[in-house]
Amino acid sequence: MAMIIRFLLVVGAVLGLVSLADAVAGTASYYTAPYVPSSCYGFQDNGVIIAAASDVIWDNRAACGRRYSIRCTGATNQGVAQPCTGTSVVVTIVDYCPSGCRGRTIDLSQEAFSTIADTNAGVIQIDYQQV
Repeated sequence: MAMIIRFLLVVGAVLGLVSLADAVAGTASYYTAPYVPSSCYGFQDNGVIIAAASDVIWDNRAACGRRYSIRCTGATNQGVAQPCTGTSVVVTIVDYCPSGCRGRTIDLSQEAFSTIADTNAGVIQIDYQQV
């Protein structure tokens, strides 16, 4: 029984490392409601756990509907020193960032951002991966 538990712990650790290796570093900001219309779906309501893609992700509208797992990794040079909540959030891309988010990777809805970080931070460092 102890061997099985050790085996499962090793497998879990390896799988955890694999998922971290697939993550891409970037930055995130947030925008506030109203969230419609959007570049992907017009006036369709897609809920509040959503995001707008920058040029890095947008891919000429191919990003519409893609889902990304986002995790806060730390503060940028502005805002709150320790903004991260320690949780992650999965968002759906429903929009395009104005002017490509001005260098940011992704623009989260306020609700999605507040799940992973203190909104007083404004902009945060993230790891993200498509799910």
